[in-house]
This record gives sequence, structure tokens and C-alpha cells, in this order.
Amino acid sequence: MALHVRGVLLPDDEVQDLWLVGDRVTFEPVPGAETIVDGGFVLPGLTDAHCHLGIARGGAPITALDQARVAARIDIDAGVLAIRDAGSPYPYPELDDDPELPRLARAGRHVAPPRRYLRGIGIEVDAAQVAATVAAQAAAGNGWVKLVGDWIDRDAGDLAPAWDADTMTAAVAAAHAAGVRAAVHTFSESAVEIMVRAGVDSVEHGTGLSLDLIDLMARQGTALVPTMINIRTFGGIAEQARAKFPGYANHMLALRDRFPEVVRAAYEAGVPIYVGTDAGGGIDHGLAAEEMLLLHERAGMAAVDVLAAASWRAREWLGFPGLVEGGLADLTVYPTDPRRDLRVVRTPSRIVLRGRVVT
Repeated sequence: MALHVRGVLLPDDEVQDLWLVGDRVTFEPVPGAETIVDGGFVLPGLTDAHCHLGIARGGAPITALDQARVAARIDIDAGVLAIRDAGSPYPYPELDDDPELPRLARAGRHVAPPRRYLRGIGIEVDAAQVAATVAAQAAAGNGWVKLVGDWIDRDAGDLAPAWDADTMTAAVAAAHAAGVRAAVHTFSESAVEIMVRAGVDSVEHGTGLSLDLIDLMARQGTALVPTMINIRTFGGIAEQARAKFPGYANHMLALRDRFPEVVRAAYEAGVPIYVGTDAGGGIDHGLAAEEMLLLHERAGMAAVDVLAAASWRAREWLGFPGLVEGGLADLTVYPTDPRRDLRVVRTPSRIVLRGRVVT
């Protein structure tokens, strides 16, 4: 049966009617459709543009598909109907079109330097193997690869790039040659500069960004997924590391403390920013609304731009059409206008995924 929705379709201000026929949207009336929404504010389903369905709480790889399904359903209940898994140690291509799960954009496994990333999560390779490994992981995902741009170097006692600049630049080129986009994990100033200048497609975290790099990102259209909810954990990381690596601990705290202004500068410069939580491992699933509020309250993003970064603009970026003629039948409804009070995104009143009412 076709479904009928009537409400204010954001970002516009007019009440509109739309119909869901299977997994598609139409603005042509469908006789006999069941009205499931009559009032409120309607968004294309929310997006978490950086999470990890393949990593269990605590940081270990998942061992079964049902673990990924459970995590994804937590996100669905929060109104998140599209996900970019930014690196999974567990392959799950069979979930790409699962009718009960969010739309999925996926990287394969993280490509990481030897002994300088979370144990068991990435494929750890020397510089000579990076380009070939990127090509292999391009085939393991469905449009993305994930590079680890930096991590602590225990000999140096601080963050350092994963490989030399030529290798990291070649890694981005290898991803593009394979027909996929490259995302890079990076905290440090040196690694993010290498990767932005190499033409990486998205910077994950990006705590080390400078104003010059922000301007370059804006010109290039390089995306930033700040994961502010993750950056708040840097205090605990610094505390654990301080006894052995005091320089690293101080660096992590400095990066944390300046980060809201970094994100604000990126926003003001016109860098494309998308909502991502880094759920999986150290961050719980279902927290996209909290990330949205941090972007609004700490980084100064206007509420409508936060909504775009979590909804229609993010879905377009990932290739999941929104509530347009022929678009995908995913929507999240709120009882009051989230542009006036963004806190309402915590409590959706109606969620529809793939044309099926979830709640």
C-alpha cells in the first residue's frame, strides 16, 4: 500500500504532500494511500557519515553479521537512515541492500602503518605495499577506502604521519584510479596537510587543520567530518598516555581545546561539513543528534546547516537521493521546527525507512 505524508518538507517552509510507493517518492497523488504523517517537519532520513558497524564496543572487530545489524538498528531508532561505515575489519557486503537496515556506503578495512593503529582493525602495511593494498580495499568496499594518516609514533613520543608524503599522496591516487573516494583519519598538523594537498576526498576528525588548509579544502571541495563527540574523549586518551608520552598527551589536549574554533573556521570558509559520530569502539551508536548539537552549540553552525549536514546534503554526498521525485523513501519527522530548536532532533515522532514505517 502507498503511504501519504503531509508536513513541512525542510528546508522549505511550505506544507507539502508526498506519497511513498514502495521505496520511492512521488509528488503525484496516489488514490487510496494511507496517511501516516499529517503535520510536523519532515526531513530526508538522518545520516551518520562516519561510524563503524564492524567494530564492537571496546574496539574489537565484530564476529557476526547480527552484531552489525544490532548496531544499525540503534541508529535507525535515532532517525539515522543512511550510514557511511568508515572502515570495517569485518566484511558484510550482503547488508548493502538489506531492507531492514540503513543505506550503506562502505570502506573496506583501514589501511594502516605497522603497529601504529588499533590492534586487529586495519591492514598494516609498509610504504611499498600501500598503493596495492588501497586498490584491494577499494574492491572490498562500495565506493570508499579508509587511510590512517597518522597515529602515535612511540619512538618520537607524539603523533606522526603514517608514511612519508610521497607514499600517502600515492595512496590517494591509487584510490582514485580504482574509482573510489578516499577518507583519511588524521589528528596531527603534519599528516592532514599532506593529505589535503594530495587531494583526499574527506578528512575525518581533522584536529590539526590550519587556516591555510581550510581555505584549500574549501577551494577543492574537500569534506570535513569532525566527529566532535569523539574529540571530547581526548582528555581520557591523554590521561592514559601521560606517564610514558607527556608530549603526546599535551598535544592531544591542545588539539581538543582548539577544535571547536577549527570547525567554526571551516564552516565559515565554506568547507563541506557532514555529521559523523565515529560510533563503534569507543563511541556508542545512536548519537547523531548529540553530534548535531555540538556542531551547533560549540562550532557555531546555523541549525539549518547542521540539518543539511545530517540530512539532505549528506545523503546527496553519499549518493542516496532525498525526498525528491523518484527519490528514496526514507524520512524522519519532528513535531516542531528543528531550525528553531535543534534539540528536537533527539525525539523524532515518525521514522520511515525504505517505505516502511519504523515508528
